[in-house]
Amino acid sequence: MPFSLFGRRGKAWALNNSPGCRVHGDDGSITKIGGRFFIPNRGGWRNLQGMNSRFVSLFCFIVVTLAASLPLRAGPVTATVPTPAPAEGGYFKFGTATNPAGHEISLNSRSLLFDGQPVFPVMGEFHYSRYPEAEWRQELLKMKAGGVDIVATYVFWIHHEEVEGQWDWSGRRDLNAFLQTCQDVGLKVIVRCGPWCHGEVRNGGFPDWVVAHKDWKLRSTDTNFLAAVKPLYEQIAKQMQGELWKDGGPVIGVQVDNEFGGSPNYLLALKQMAIAAGLDVPLYIKTGWPAMHTPAPLGELLPLFGAYADGFWERNITAMNGVAWQNFTFKITRTDTGVGNDTLGNRKAGDTAGTEKYPYLTCEIGGGMETSYHRRINYDPRDVESVVMCQLGSGSSLLGYYMYHGGQNPEGKLSTLQESQATGYPNDLPVKTYDFNAPIGEFGQLNPQYFWLRRLHLFLHDFGAPLAQMPTTLPEALPADKSDLNTLRWAVRSDGNSGYVFVNNYQRLQPMPAKTNVQFKLNLPGGEFVFPEQPVTIPADEFFFWPFNLDLGGVKLVYATAQPICKVEDGNVGTVYFAETPGVKAEFVFESGGKTVRFDAVKPGKKVAGKLKTAAGGTVQFVLLKEADSLALRKNKAGDGVFFEKKPKTTTVSVKSDLIRSAGPAREIALSTGRSHIALAPSEADFTNAAVWKIYLPKKLDLEANPILRIHYMGDVARLTLDGKLIEDNFFNGRTFDLGLRRYGPAILSGDLELEILPLRADAPIFLEPKNKPDFGGKDSLLKLQGMEVVKQHDDGSED
Repeated sequence: MPFSLFGRRGKAWALNNSPGCRVHGDDGSITKIGGRFFIPNRGGWRNLQGMNSRFVSLFCFIVVTLAASLPLRAGPVTATVPTPAPAEGGYFKFGTATNPAGHEISLNSRSLLFDGQPVFPVMGEFHYSRYPEAEWRQELLKMKAGGVDIVATYVFWIHHEEVEGQWDWSGRRDLNAFLQTCQDVGLKVIVRCGPWCHGEVRNGGFPDWVVAHKDWKLRSTDTNFLAAVKPLYEQIAKQMQGELWKDGGPVIGVQVDNEFGGSPNYLLALKQMAIAAGLDVPLYIKTGWPAMHTPAPLGELLPLFGAYADGFWERNITAMNGVAWQNFTFKITRTDTGVGNDTLGNRKAGDTAGTEKYPYLTCEIGGGMETSYHRRINYDPRDVESVVMCQLGSGSSLLGYYMYHGGQNPEGKLSTLQESQATGYPNDLPVKTYDFNAPIGEFGQLNPQYFWLRRLHLFLHDFGAPLAQMPTTLPEALPADKSDLNTLRWAVRSDGNSGYVFVNNYQRLQPMPAKTNVQFKLNLPGGEFVFPEQPVTIPADEFFFWPFNLDLGGVKLVYATAQPICKVEDGNVGTVYFAETPGVKAEFVFESGGKTVRFDAVKPGKKVAGKLKTAAGGTVQFVLLKEADSLALRKNKAGDGVFFEKKPKTTTVSVKSDLIRSAGPAREIALSTGRSHIALAPSEADFTNAAVWKIYLPKKLDLEANPILRIHYMGDVARLTLDGKLIEDNFFNGRTFDLGLRRYGPAILSGDLELEILPLRADAPIFLEPKNKPDFGGKDSLLKLQGMEVVKQHDDGSED
């Protein structure tokens, strides 16, 4: 890598320390050509060949020594942006696209279209059967307030026909009521029909009676298997009656099966079965991973993709092993070859042939990660946010999160309903909790990434339509591998003139150094464009995007070193809100009325930072917000103004408990046999050695406010029972063990509530995040109950 320093007049001087290498700089480069050194001399080159060799050696030694003492220079970094080819379409073979009100849902090769115009929607996964029906409406409203437009949900076959021929669509299993609730709150829906879903459910969603047919070839065109699936699709269609888009309902698409990489004939058979059952929808979907060697015929099924920061499906117990680091880079390929490798195995990078004919839509960007027994992942919220930024910069035109809202497994009639190694599946998952550390937790808690994502979704709703049609261009220099921490990770999305530069200087569990003296050089079809005017330092562990040549309604924003959030219109005054990029001075450059207007070193605050007049006599003004204020920003219901949420104070009530049984010896942890060869979760018999506490909740709790019992502990596995019945469990991973009390009232205030905890072995063959590994103090095992309290909540999930 060449070293660099700046000489007079800001010109770049460079010297490469590799023998015989020519260094290309700006017009101020020391260059070795044919054994001769050259330096710039007022526009010409001065030959150093005739100079005293000692002087030349001394001169070069000084240059190299000075350069080595300065930070590595990351810029200007360059990308060549072509004129985008026209979007394609016309080959999609889907269902009725128009609803009774005349609104049409369609798509081209770049994005979804609403009434023929590009849109950039947001989708969040929420499983209706994993949440009490009485709480659906409130939780869906939280999702909508977070910027979600579409709800995705699985139909788990085993939740509805656990016993063959006995269908259960009641209570939390009432799909029709859930769809009606989505319609009432103004959310569209994509239903993921299965028959195999995974979703960390027993048998991947297959009822035990289906798995028992050893003579059937599951997930194939086996006539016996498809004959069993046919009633499922007919039942789903019956539940959706009146709720399809063509009937004025919210359901705009259905997914057939999940994570299938075999013959497309199976997926096409499911599509035809869905149509025959009456599932006539604008979109028929499949998951885009793994890549299919034989693609489905063009336009038959719309592939949606995913990306996770890390996954419990890894077989190892180390951090970031495998390919997950690539999700912290910008790339053109869409397939995450790491997701689901517990069932799919390790795959080579690459997309199915023809993928580029479809828009880059996602359904499984990890909004968090569930904890398995052998991998106790505890995402930093920035892990989620950084991966989302990379997906956006890589060309996605639908951000879909799995999970966006956590949940809890329902009660089974014949067995528990979680994935487990005991049932032949690769992982041991908790019996009850499916919190997923999602933006919204399993009891409605709002986690930090909820607010960051909400800010991003505000931007997509206001600026996403043109962005959805902008392809991605990667820069000339790309990171070589996960150990390459010096190459700046960035990308451009542009229509050939305007667009955004996306930067990700973050990687999970890997500190990233600051990048100094950075400028972005874009070779646009209309000429070279370099910004910002003066080089900047990209702070360590930061990610953001900056606009260039952005039309703000009569005023052109040439560039800004701040991130746009949203815009509001009030008469002839338009206000655009920006978030500061922490560690970078905010600079705004506009063109208005043929003049260039600059605002340098703008200080963040809630007041207007600058105003400009448009040719039509209107006003465009902008506000630069501090990071915290930008995360508290919300639009009012009319959309013509904003307000800032106040951070509520946290009020806790202490909870008393009595130790009624001490823990026995820590159990020996066996490893499973076969391909997985990972730690096995404790059995019911192992809990005879658990420490047990009786919990005394305050008698006058307002359960309607959904108070949270919050337990702080260190151990292996904890669980809560009410009158001897398991109501919640937790694999220790450093987070608190939470229980929403409302859904168990009023019995939980008068019943026998007990906490059980198993000791954690120091040599346990499990992965714990480095920040969460306890200090065993030289002991073989550890068990600590550090305390517990009740945290009161508002109805919107924020803590009181």
